[in-house]
Amino acid sequence: MRVISGKYRGRKLKAVPGQLTRPTTDKVKESVFNMLGNSLSGQILDLYAGSGSLGIEAISRGAQQAILVDHQFQAVKTIKENIKATKEENLFRVYKADSFKILNLFAKQQLKFAYLFLDPPYKKQKINQVLQRFSELKLWQEGGIAVCETDQFAQLPAKIAGCELWKRSDYGITEISIYHFRGDDQ
Repeated sequence: MRVISGKYRGRKLKAVPGQLTRPTTDKVKESVFNMLGNSLSGQILDLYAGSGSLGIEAISRGAQQAILVDHQFQAVKTIKENIKATKEENLFRVYKADSFKILNLFAKQQLKFAYLFLDPPYKKQKINQVLQRFSELKLWQEGGIAVCETDQFAQLPAKIAGCELWKRSDYGITEISIYHFRGDDQ
């Protein structure tokens, strides 16, 4: 794994050891960021961060801050090691936490996110519930974007909790669905 583009381009990233985490391949990551455009801005949240590669790629391409969350100890350890490779640790915050509980903390802190990356374990698909909770807690920055990685069987709807499907692409068994937050009235 490596950083594809931006100020950290070419830096190697470590994968989480073991079989509990499925890393996003460089091919899929490159395609996702090509769909999003070369320049990102705002604060991002990667709620199932794994190795942290999506958050690091987002900062590399201009996002101001990345918050990376994973519940697995080995993943958090790997994220911290990968962040050190950027030499800009101050641009990242890392949490070892449950995805739903941490959203409550972010709401209390009145955080708003421009980008939300969701790549939960395929067998424990939680994307609908996370997007619903995210909207209920008003964690979206205006015009926020959710990037969801699933398997081809997930069949995410065209609209979820104020979010409208913008783009969808398949990469073998992996499907990427990108949503725009349009507001609570959707």
